[in-house]
Parts: sequence; C-alpha cells; structure tokens
Amino acid sequence: MEGLQWFVDLGASVMLPVIIFIFALILGTKVKKAIQAGLTVGIGFVGLNLILELLTSSLGPAAKSMVEYLGFDLRTIDVGWPAAAAISYGTTLGSLAIPIGIGVNVLLLLFGLTKTLNVDIWNYWHFAFTGSLVYAITNNFAFGLLTIAVHVMVIFLLGDLLASDIQSYYGFKQITFPHAASAPSYFLAKPLNYVFDRIPWFNKLEANHETIQKRFGLLGDSLILGVLLGIVIGVLAGYNLQETLQLAIQTGAVLVLMPKMVALLMEGLTPVSEAAGEMMKKRFPNRELFIGMDSAISVGHPAVLSASLLMVPITLLLAVILPGNTVLPFGDLATIPFLICLMVPVFKGNLIRTVIAATIYISAGLYIATWVSPLFTEMANNAGFDAGDNSSISALVDGALWTTGLFVGVGKMVGWPGIAAIGIIAFAGLLYVNKIRKKGG
Repeated sequence: MEGLQWFVDLGASVMLPVIIFIFALILGTKVKKAIQAGLTVGIGFVGLNLILELLTSSLGPAAKSMVEYLGFDLRTIDVGWPAAAAISYGTTLGSLAIPIGIGVNVLLLLFGLTKTLNVDIWNYWHFAFTGSLVYAITNNFAFGLLTIAVHVMVIFLLGDLLASDIQSYYGFKQITFPHAASAPSYFLAKPLNYVFDRIPWFNKLEANHETIQKRFGLLGDSLILGVLLGIVIGVLAGYNLQETLQLAIQTGAVLVLMPKMVALLMEGLTPVSEAAGEMMKKRFPNRELFIGMDSAISVGHPAVLSASLLMVPITLLLAVILPGNTVLPFGDLATIPFLICLMVPVFKGNLIRTVIAATIYISAGLYIATWVSPLFTEMANNAGFDAGDNSSISALVDGALWTTGLFVGVGKMVGWPGIAAIGIIAFAGLLYVNKIRKKGG
C-alpha cells in the first residue's frame, strides 16, 4: 500500500506517462513509440497545469478582491481541487480508491459490462472524496468502501453513455471521459437539450463558436473575449489600471495557450488509441473499447473555453445573490472548464445553451458545496490539511457535484440500503447499455 501511495503522490504528470507507456507496450506498440507517447502526454499535462495555475493565480485573487470590494460576506472558502485531491488521498480509506477502482473496472470489462478501459488512475481521487465524506458521516469504514465502489460504477456508466457524443463532436476516436468531475454534467445536459429543442424560436438559435465569430467579428474571437472579461473582472475587483491590464492579458493568454497543450496531449494519445482499436478488432471483432482519459483533453476546445470564461463572472454573481450560499468561488474558478466540458458536445457547441445549463448546474452546485462544507472541513482536519485562517472550507470540484450530494445525502439519510440501491441501478444501467441494448440493435 505504501508503494501505491508513493506512486499516487507522483501526480498525474508522472503517473500518466508511466501508465501510458505500459499500456502502449501491452497493446503491441514499439518501445520507442511507447516512450514518446508517454512522455508527450506527460509534457502536455505539465503545460496544461501551468496554464491552469496561471488562471488560478490571476482569477482567484481577483474574485476574492471583487467580493471584498463589493462588500459581500461569504465565509466558506473554495480551496480548489488540488487541495480536495490531497485531502481525499490523505485518508486511509481514500488511499484504497485506486485498487478498488481498478478492480471494479477489470471485473466490468471481463463480464462485458463496460466498454471503458480507464487509464486515468490518478483521478480516482474523486471516488476517494465521496467515500471519505460518507465515512465522516457514518464512521463506518466498510460503508465508505462501498460508496467508492458504487461511485466507480456510476461514472463508468456515464463514460459508456457519453463516448458517442465525445467522438462525434470532439473527434476523439476510441476515447471517453469517465472523469468524475466532468461526467455528471452530461446527465443534466441531455434532458435540458431535449427541453431546449422544444422551445419555439430558441431551438433555432445558432450560437456556436464559428457562428459567433462570423456574426461579431473581432468581438467574437475567443482571445478578445478573454481579454474583455479580464478587464471587466479587474474593474469589479477594484484593481488599478496596471493590475486590470495584466489580468486581461493573462486571461487572454489562457485561451490561446490551452488548445496548444491539448493538441500536445492528443499527439501522445493518438498512437495508443489507434493501437487499442486494432487490438480490439483482432481479439474481439464484435466488441467496442474506449480508453478512459482525463477530460483535460477537451477543455482546450474554443466552445468550452468561451463558455467557461463567461461562467466566471456568472458564478461569482450567483455566489453573492443566491440566498443561503456561503461559498466564495476561489480555487476552482479556473476549473470551471472541467465542470462543463461534457455539456458542450451535447449542445453541439451552442454557447447560449451551454451557459444557461451551466448556470443552472452551478447554482445547484453552490448549495451542495455549502451543505457539505462542514463535512469537507472535518475531512480536511482528519487528513492534517492546513486551512490557514479559514474555519470553513469547501470546493466546486468535487463539493458542488450532484453525485457528491447524492452519495452524502443517501448515506446520511438512508444508509447501507440507499447506497446499495444506487449500485443496483448503476449495474442495471451498465447491463442494459452493454448487453441488452446491444442485442436489440
């Protein structure tokens, strides 16, 4: 277990190259090509994280300054996903999320109950998060382990369901995103898109990235949009001219640089996904396989970035106007692209639909994050996390997700039978999607 924890502590930028290298060799890729693929993916993640850190270091303080400048009282600080991940893996129960997740994935693959082979092992911290929260409520270790296993099944079900939309919109072949921070939004986007399609006039409204650029010219360019939003946030934060212009250039830079890092990631993943496709054709000619990856691959898309930047001021506005919310969005403002990136393919890049859906999603999420903040704070204290002067902490990732609310709520109010019932529903869903529906054509 100590060896596994040491490997986890290396972080995604080291873990993934190793995993990709081993996986590529298993698939029959030549050693040289496997090394290049693994290292390229690792470098891509380093670049992506540097850009996210740039966004966090610029938007986070601006958000805090804006709230203080305008005189709002939000006492629960959003510490961001890096802290949430460290807290989740910092518990004994959390460290078991990876072997449990791998075990569940292998069993589902063996019995043909999933098409997803997940190599994004580091992001199993999301399952550790819900398991640790339920453990904090019940003080029952086995109950926490069950929660982790059931959460894994739910996300693999979503991973199988969203693969076709990812392929048709993003063009990523043989890839899906069983990413527990991103996949839940897909569950909301599908029914909302059905409703949007049935609203007269609104259903004819085209607002994808290309249409906006064509209609608004220079103002429709994502770079210009990033710069303008940086200026607006800087003004609202009470920044001086120098600070406002610096923020504007930084937000604009993110929209230019992030797609380039994503392209680097895809360069490394392409040979692996192709090898996986070839192997499945030879050994299982009638079976489809998707490689489960971090949804970071999709966040560089112009439609995702444009919608995410618009959601930054909207999220801050929601935080101050929603009665009962105590969470100040801070650390995870730069992670909004991960929360909504799987809404975008459902709406075919329609910016208006994405922003409306994301507003509904994050509104509910702020209440969930507020509700779980006492448990989150307790879990952080148990893991030895230094929260500084903050007596109450939470995070948008994963504290604001409906899956977190579901597992914590059911675990608290119903207990074992409730979590088991979720597991049965997820199992039935996997059975239907991968067995019954396939037979039915």
